[in-house]
Amino acid sequence: MSAGDPPPPLPGARLLFSLDPAVAHLNHGSFGSVPISVQRTQQRLRDEAESNPLRFHVQGLVDRVVHTRRHLAAFLGADPDGSALVPNASSGVSLVLQSVGLTVGDEVLITDHAYGAVVLAVRRQCQRAGATLRTVPVPVTASAAEVVARVRDALRPGRTRLLVVDQVTSGTAKVFPVRDLAAAARDSGVPILVDGAHAPGMLPVDVTATGADFWVGNLHKWAFAPRGTALLSVTPAWRSAIDPLVTSWEQDSGFPLSVEFQGTVDYSGWLSAPAGLFAMRTLGVDTIRAHNAGLAAFGQRVVGAALGVPPEDLPDPGDPVASMRLVPLPTGLGDTQAQAHALRQLIADKLAAETAVNAWGGRCWLRLSAQIYNRPEEYRRLAERLPALLAAAPAR
Repeated sequence: MSAGDPPPPLPGARLLFSLDPAVAHLNHGSFGSVPISVQRTQQRLRDEAESNPLRFHVQGLVDRVVHTRRHLAAFLGADPDGSALVPNASSGVSLVLQSVGLTVGDEVLITDHAYGAVVLAVRRQCQRAGATLRTVPVPVTASAAEVVARVRDALRPGRTRLLVVDQVTSGTAKVFPVRDLAAAARDSGVPILVDGAHAPGMLPVDVTATGADFWVGNLHKWAFAPRGTALLSVTPAWRSAIDPLVTSWEQDSGFPLSVEFQGTVDYSGWLSAPAGLFAMRTLGVDTIRAHNAGLAAFGQRVVGAALGVPPEDLPDPGDPVASMRLVPLPTGLGDTQAQAHALRQLIADKLAAETAVNAWGGRCWLRLSAQIYNRPEEYRRLAERLPALLAAAPAR
């Protein structure tokens, strides 16, 4: 299937979600969308908890969480005994940052594609410890080999205390070669944390095979889990160092239970996550991935063409299975994240289309997602109406 041919819709897929049909939801990557079947599973668990709160939280909850963790870890190729359920990738990143033991003179290395909240977390921990945050610039057009070369050249053995890289970048929709990056970090004796927020469900993931010291990914983006469901995986050498952000009753059990049990939080989302994987497997995981990647490529092509972007200037995500694609917007629309957010809201209000707009490299970029509930006509409609909207937008 070429990038110009939209894939056929998956029969009945749109009916699996409760999305507003009056809106084109082209931004699955930000918050996902929970299938109705998973919503109902979670509600049944909430009903169970409310029917007898003491029994739900005291009798068997630990075993149910462990069973869920094992199920999700198996899907991701992670060691279930070295993985913990956490609310999201950002929490997992913060947990790792506080556990690696940064001190004065250390540095944490990131790329300029890092997620904004991760940058804030790294900066905060570095300021507390007297360490330094250093950023490696990576062009959006960089090949996998160039990404690795740039990061490898920036590592400083003995000083770089942690390397943080994305598996799929959020703002620029680029798939990084995390296995090769982990190998480069290992050669330099630098631990690596892979932010795999977008990877579960979108890409075939084998956490163990990446060779990362730490890996964290959300299942509520592309794996149909309720929001607030992520998995943090840690290699054996680091597990004893992981110190939970909140101390609770399983503290003495050590990782991962010490991280997972945080008192009377709502565990229904975690326990419902296997229902999301069941929904994916019912339709066919590979079928979903092929559909989404083909539709995202189609959306990128038609919107790019409408904006006058030559096909060769449309960024390649770096993996044909990626279901998010980037389109450069005309210059002059802004170069700050606040301006990008305002532009995203304008598109939502005027065109009834939910998209992602991010500022990166001195300009705004439109990020389009594709999920099984999307249709080619939604991208065509956006392509028809977006140029006029942008032309009328005030210059920044």
